Amino acid sequence: MVPLRFLDGGEAMLVVEFGDTIDAGLNERVQALDVALQAAAVPGVIESVPTFRSLAVHYEPLEIPRDTLVARILDLETRAEVTPRPLRTWVLPACYEAPHAEDLAEAADRLALTPARLVALHVAARFRVHMYGFAPGFAYLGGLPDELGLPRRDRPRAPHPANAIMIAGGMAAVASVPMPTGWWVIGRSAERMFALGREPAFLVAAGDTLRFEAVDAATFAALEARVAAGEVVARSEATP
Repeated sequence: MVPLRFLDGGEAMLVVEFGDTIDAGLNERVQALDVALQAAAVPGVIESVPTFRSLAVHYEPLEIPRDTLVARILDLETRAEVTPRPLRTWVLPACYEAPHAEDLAEAADRLALTPARLVALHVAARFRVHMYGFAPGFAYLGGLPDELGLPRRDRPRAPHPANAIMIAGGMAAVASVPMPTGWWVIGRSAERMFALGREPAFLVAAGDTLRFEAVDAATFAALEARVAAGEVVARSEATP
């Protein structure tokens, strides 16, 4: 394994780097250290934020010196239990029909696939939630089939709707809020990945597995109404 690398993010944040690639194994180590650090309740540690291949640790340097924190992290990492099995498997209802799949036809054409084949590959995939970032509830997903490896757009497209399902750069994502993007919008989830006032606000945890279940436009509209009324329509299932 590559030795840990410690970088300073200012005088009150320490970045623990596990590698420089997007890899499920590295992400499992990041998640394991995050869990271990939270369980240890190290005095002076304020918050830890997991990413693809690093863990940002916010701390109070007047309460715990940097060298002491590094030593504690190294000790915790050697004993952290890496769990390759996902915490939970989630199923999100998704519509790949108009008007929710705005870029589906163009993305399929660029991949030399039919839209139906693109959807079939996406629905069959099992995605790992590597991290949240960029915007509240924006979930970065690994596990996109190689056949769907489409580069980002040359120029950002107009703002997509909330809960858009997107692909680009060998990854998939579920966006929480409307915004311009260089990703390709191939569908839309009826569920909200992030909702203030809901407990938990972040529905799916980093490290979980996620898959999409195709529904038609009419079913999507009914599910979206239930979500607007406060219901959670995504469901969890036993991990195989």
